[in-house]
Amino acid sequence: KTITSNSTTMGFRLIKLIAAAAPFLFRVSAFAAPHSTSLPFSRVKKTGGYVTTKPNYSKIQNSAFPTTTKSGRHQTTDLSMTLGFRGGAVAETASKLSSFKETPSALFNTALISLALVTTVFKVLQRSGGKDASDKAEKPASVKSLQFRFLAVFWLLRCADWLQGPYFYEVYASKIINGAQVSLSLVSKLFLTGFASTAIFGPWVGRSADAYGRKKGTLAFTALYALGAASTKSSVLTILFLGRLASGIGTSLLFSAPEAWLVGESQKSGDDPDGSYLGETFGMAYAGDSVVAILAGQFAGMAAGKRGPSGPFELSVGFLAAGAILSALFWRENLASKSGANGEDTKPSIKEAIKVVKDDPKIMLVGSTQSLFEAAMYIFVLQWPPAISGAIASAFGEGAVTPYGAIFSCFMACCLLGSTTFGQLAKMGVATEKSAAGMLTVATLAMGVAASSTSAAVMPLASLVAAFFAFEACVGMYFPSIGTLRSKYVPDSHRSVIMNLFGIPLNVLVVSVFLSIKRLGLTGALGISTGALALATASMYKLHSIVKESA
Repeated sequence: KTITSNSTTMGFRLIKLIAAAAPFLFRVSAFAAPHSTSLPFSRVKKTGGYVTTKPNYSKIQNSAFPTTTKSGRHQTTDLSMTLGFRGGAVAETASKLSSFKETPSALFNTALISLALVTTVFKVLQRSGGKDASDKAEKPASVKSLQFRFLAVFWLLRCADWLQGPYFYEVYASKIINGAQVSLSLVSKLFLTGFASTAIFGPWVGRSADAYGRKKGTLAFTALYALGAASTKSSVLTILFLGRLASGIGTSLLFSAPEAWLVGESQKSGDDPDGSYLGETFGMAYAGDSVVAILAGQFAGMAAGKRGPSGPFELSVGFLAAGAILSALFWRENLASKSGANGEDTKPSIKEAIKVVKDDPKIMLVGSTQSLFEAAMYIFVLQWPPAISGAIASAFGEGAVTPYGAIFSCFMACCLLGSTTFGQLAKMGVATEKSAAGMLTVATLAMGVAASSTSAAVMPLASLVAAFFAFEACVGMYFPSIGTLRSKYVPDSHRSVIMNLFGIPLNVLVVSVFLSIKRLGLTGALGISTGALALATASMYKLHSIVKESA
């Protein structure tokens, strides 16, 4: 279905406005960016009320934490590189765009503006196409209301999540515990604690959200994440680990409870029988998320400048509180639909959820795609910074500075383009199974090119950057696609628990690669990502064939 301009919601207009301003927003944005202060520390002193440090490059090579080096150069650890995957804050712009070939910063800022312009033009063409009112349907008021209530909360919660990423490493590495600076191996254990708690407790918290309410699950996320953020103010090791445990459990709720609430409310209203408006909502959510991430990077940088590395965590509590207040006021509670025999009102169980997955191959295929793609994505997050750094050094010389902020802002522009593409394909009536299969094929090829590029004696910058940009565009298209497919195939009776069940293999694969990075190396890790994406592609083509046969 398509919509008319006068039926467009305030939230949708905001997305259009931000897209039009994208070139200006992207110029000053830089997030998910490891930066020079994200290095292992050797000297610690008090400055302006918080701890500042200086890097010791020898510790990188001699630490137990996995590192990636090429041609004998020192690089930041995989952890400090990884910690930017939820956000970052280093603003980098080129003074003269005409000299983009002279410096990496100018090159990527030029690419950033080009991507933003392409996305803006695409959005404008998308909006102006098909003006014939007879071909358009009025969006129901209930759908507009649901989109507004969901998106306002979703973007606030996502902003809180993005804020905590860029300074994860620094907030722990700057701690002094029992008179000694926190070691790299200890920071890595704290990092892995969050992943492990998500995998271990995810199915149980998902079951609780289905049984006791998705609104309660969302509120529980804000409380757990706020506790995790507050724990960063402490220098007591036990509190730090408990904080990471709470954050990991909260993460499993963030990626299941709000989505389950949205789908449940949509199905109850009865105004979206074919799920077309749900697809539109997911597209809007993740298009806006790209912009939210960029803005969060700016907020994180300002907060860190005023309050030290714990500043972004403190600020995130404010966004969590705002999201909690809005959801408490404007969300109605919804529970999983009845799962017992003869319509009995029984609480969903993990055992039942596993049986539901086994009995329906379509659910298994959707869940397999989710696990494999997201595992590949997080492995990519671990490895893109050293890969780009090596390619830039090959192209510009050993002394070239890698503009991580501008690069990751390019990634977000690609994500925005991908989510915009999903929206256009959905309006054209292309089946999500078909478009997702094509997207996964492109993602697999892109990651394969990236893996082969890193294996070369001299890493080619052009092919590596093109491959990474293509993959990020696929990431932007993936999230609204998988949300739409889950709403279509995963039953409401076990929605949250099933989503979290498929998080177990995801986290196991990511942690395994993380712990084996010294043996795998950069090429090996990206090769595993390529293999995971290939399996995800096969799963989606199988799902498409099943749906096509049953049509």
